[in-house]
Amino acid sequence: MITHDVVVIGGGLSGLRCAIELHEKGVDVAIISKVPPIRSHSGAAQGGINASLGSDDSWESHAFDTVKGSDYLADQDTVEILCREAPDRVIEMEHWGTNFSRKDDGTIAQRPFGGAGFPRTCYAGDRTGHNLLHTLHERVLRAGIKVYREWLVTKIVIEDNRCQGFVAMNLLNSELEVFKTKATVLATGGYGRIYERSTNAIINKGFGISLAYRAGVPMQDMEFVQFHPTTLWGTNILITEGARGEGGYLYNKDHERFMKDYAASSMELAPRDIVARSIQQEIDEGRGFPGGYVHLDITHLGKDLIEKRLGGIRQISIDFAGIDPVEEPIPVQPGQHYSMGGISSDKDGATPANGLYAVGECACISVHGANRLGGNSLLDTVVFGRRAGVHAADYVASLEEKEESEEDDALEQALNNERTAISDMMGSDGESYSGISEKLKKTMQENVGVFREKKKLQKAIEDIKKLEERAKSLKVKTTAKEFNLELLNAIELKGMLDLAHAIALGALVREESRGAHYRTDFLERDDGNWLKHTLAYLTPEGPRLEYKEVNITTFQPQRRTY
Repeated sequence: MITHDVVVIGGGLSGLRCAIELHEKGVDVAIISKVPPIRSHSGAAQGGINASLGSDDSWESHAFDTVKGSDYLADQDTVEILCREAPDRVIEMEHWGTNFSRKDDGTIAQRPFGGAGFPRTCYAGDRTGHNLLHTLHERVLRAGIKVYREWLVTKIVIEDNRCQGFVAMNLLNSELEVFKTKATVLATGGYGRIYERSTNAIINKGFGISLAYRAGVPMQDMEFVQFHPTTLWGTNILITEGARGEGGYLYNKDHERFMKDYAASSMELAPRDIVARSIQQEIDEGRGFPGGYVHLDITHLGKDLIEKRLGGIRQISIDFAGIDPVEEPIPVQPGQHYSMGGISSDKDGATPANGLYAVGECACISVHGANRLGGNSLLDTVVFGRRAGVHAADYVASLEEKEESEEDDALEQALNNERTAISDMMGSDGESYSGISEKLKKTMQENVGVFREKKKLQKAIEDIKKLEERAKSLKVKTTAKEFNLELLNAIELKGMLDLAHAIALGALVREESRGAHYRTDFLERDDGNWLKHTLAYLTPEGPRLEYKEVNITTFQPQRRTY
């Protein structure tokens, strides 16, 4: 049994920021991660991080843009925290060494992003996440924080509504171990890989979310899935919103800047949900290029600017599409990108279970509502990562010394159960994870995508239920102990099915269109019936949905136009 006061599960931006805060407060903290921290998906974030640094900008304007962008589903008290604390967190990252791009006067450069009233997105070329991630990782190394690299957490243990620790598998040898904690922080990222077309890394399957769900913590607003407008056609690698922020144009096959028909004022810098739907509509109605894409043209920006501010995009286009965007437009199509939903948690990352926290993309603190604005996800990680660290430190300090034998019994029992479950999974006669996961991704892509309607959503749920039945006879044929990736994938598959079921069911029941959730059979937003959050609880029959009110403080819902 390994013991720490707090263990942070996940080595991306939110997890690293949380661990740093805990360490600075004198807490015995460790990080456990499926991959080395610098391979976390945070490093793939390109365009930037929002903060109202300009003299003509304000946190109130940032908050309004965020709430409007969320289609009024975000909780406004948490949005206020996000936007108020943004300048301090960005300046903090600058002081810690992040290599932000600069204006001529030496201050941090900012570019326009979709749905924002001001150019408030701070950036480091088009490798902002990479720079932030290395900055925090170096700080973790300097602090000497223990990092358990390449471990998969398989079970969260909650007794009497208090998290007591978890069971994890060392991928080096497939051995299971118990981690006993006073508090545990989930910072495990999103679930893009339950879709066929996604910008997410292959590690992003949402398993951390399902760990909490299976331990009794509800998932929130899972039906709100962001599809990024511009992913590279064929591979779905992210093409940053910064390309449009710097002045890129979208063209259909007739060389029309079609955004004039969908968002005449904002054009290419409308929020992501609107631009993604516009591109998909052009493709669906025959105005896209053969194979299903449109053009993102940045050739007019010139080689010098592209090299200076969008060098990563140029290299990606050359390496993965054989196209130099200095000379040719980039073929793009919408792809799953971000998870607005996640583990239900509050402004400090605290979940309904005492001692269990969730931050970053795996959490639903509800600052993004029905549609996240570009530049707000990186901000979310450092603002709420820090806040969760502060709260968890106070929580640990408040605990009284207790009789530990019962807690140890619960953890040891969980360990034995996990050993049995994995042993039962080994064998040659049964379903393979790959067949089920590929069918799941295809179903989600075709039926729970950019445009949704009742029959397709019903079909998705029927398909998912069949896949859940097949998964009961899942078997792992590979017996290797070292990095048995078939075993890892098989363990995570049931979590993918959990999330897909909750997403599809939430989308079917929510009979309105709001943000990224767009129903072709219910075209309008319906505040009278649906201005509320969805909560999904695990039952033996599948997800059970409940609802709770949205926290509205300053900005009353109004029609959303751009």
